[in-house]
Amino acid sequence: MAEIELKTAPADFRFPTTNQTRHCFARYIEYHRCVNDKGDETADCEKFAKYYRSLCPGEWSAPMAMDEGRA
Repeated sequence: MAEIELKTAPADFRFPTTNQTRHCFARYIEYHRCVNDKGDETADCEKFAKYYRSLCPGEWSAPMAMDEGRA
């Protein structure tokens, strides 16, 4: 698998000054909606994966993947 380059997700008007936990969760859900709609290997979904990986702490991403059977 190729090395993933993390970048900050673009600003989202839904989360102007709030705790970024909701922003993290929203991007995580957007990614999985995209995967369910378009398939696991779709390049369109990769931007959502990058967004949630940059927003969500690594300690959260690993357990989420394990809960889904991906890790």
